[in-house]
Amino acid sequence: MAILPSTTGLRSFETAARLLNFTRAAEELNLTQGAISHQIRELEEILGVRLFDRRHRGLALTDSGRIYLIHAREALESLRAGAEALGKRDAVLTVTVSPNFANKWLVPRLGDFSTAHPEIDLRISAARRHTDFATDDIDLAVRHGTGDWPHLHVQRLCAEEIFPVCGPGLLTPGALLERPADLRRHTLLHDRDRAGWRQWLITFGVPAGIADQGPVFSDTSLAIDAAVAGQGVALARSALATLDLAGGRLVRPMRESIPAAFAYWIVCPKTSAKEPKIAAFREWLVTQATGPDAP
Repeated sequence: MAILPSTTGLRSFETAARLLNFTRAAEELNLTQGAISHQIRELEEILGVRLFDRRHRGLALTDSGRIYLIHAREALESLRAGAEALGKRDAVLTVTVSPNFANKWLVPRLGDFSTAHPEIDLRISAARRHTDFATDDIDLAVRHGTGDWPHLHVQRLCAEEIFPVCGPGLLTPGALLERPADLRRHTLLHDRDRAGWRQWLITFGVPAGIADQGPVFSDTSLAIDAAVAGQGVALARSALATLDLAGGRLVRPMRESIPAAFAYWIVCPKTSAKEPKIAAFREWLVTQATGPDAP
């Protein structure tokens, strides 16, 4: 019978593999570097393979290490899910989403979920980075991307379109904002860089040079808020603009749009996908995304 590694050894390996540094792994786990090195050596002896290449400038995973890391993370996730199933955690549900999605889609709708599920203690974390379910205390995430996360339970929430929006006050008589070519007369609001507007303008035959002007915001939600305030025309993704459009704070001055390259996806560990609190929140998200205020 094969000797199974300890959970401490698995945790030390996963942390060292993620950070590629024994010293930083020791700091994160509140252990000494010597303890981390000993646990890694012990794990390599049990498995009969080298997990790391010790190089002059740091660590690198071996091929065996990369393969074993997948299984180590799945084992840690499974143990966490098992602890929940045994009632060792309460009804706290921790969800992470991007700041854009939190501000413009999720937070305004959360009252409905709390009313329907008062037994669930919901915690929302807004973060730009993708969570690591093996190490972060997160139950479920909403990610923006291609949906290609094969080691997670993945369900598409909604696809998106990209189109111009502005505050209704910008559509004054004579404003001339009905066709893509009319945008050259208005201030364009950008998120992160000007590439989004350039691509959109080129698609509809408008010289992309007009996208070289206008303020740049770090988040799409900030550009949308600037549009609500009448500061110009923003390029919005449908999921983030839906509630402002429904509330009359934004309008679509033209119908032209292009499909977004990415969609929103609900993700969680496969081992915990059927837990009642996670299933309840996932079902509620999908219901919201297909309801009357859906994108």
